[in-house]
Amino acid sequence: MTGKAKPKKHTAKEIAAKVDAALTNRGGGKAGLLDRTGGVKGGHAKYECPHCKITAPDVKSMQIHHDSKHPKIPFDESKISNLHATVAVPAAAAAAVPSSSSAPRPGVRGSLKK
Repeated sequence: MTGKAKPKKHTAKEIAAKVDAALTNRGGGKAGLLDRTGGVKGGHAKYECPHCKITAPDVKSMQIHHDSKHPKIPFDESKISNLHATVAVPAAAAAAVPSSSSAPRPGVRGSLKK
């Protein structure tokens, strides 16, 4: 018998969270490198704030960030650095990531079930 108010088994929510964490690209590794450098469509970390180094996907989002976090400094679009222009995508990393249409979709714990 277990202690007071301690479930004996894992909850469905906990299991779903673990599956999601295992199968979702969080921006690391080779797929994350392509995303950070603009090698694939999306490239979410495109612009970088010159003051606090936070990233944004487009100039409009960067202007919203700048207005809320740095209200005393005037917004100058020319000072924003474009991270995709400064970092080149390595050819080996681009070739290592398979396209989404040809790659099998992993199931729970990396199995190839559909």
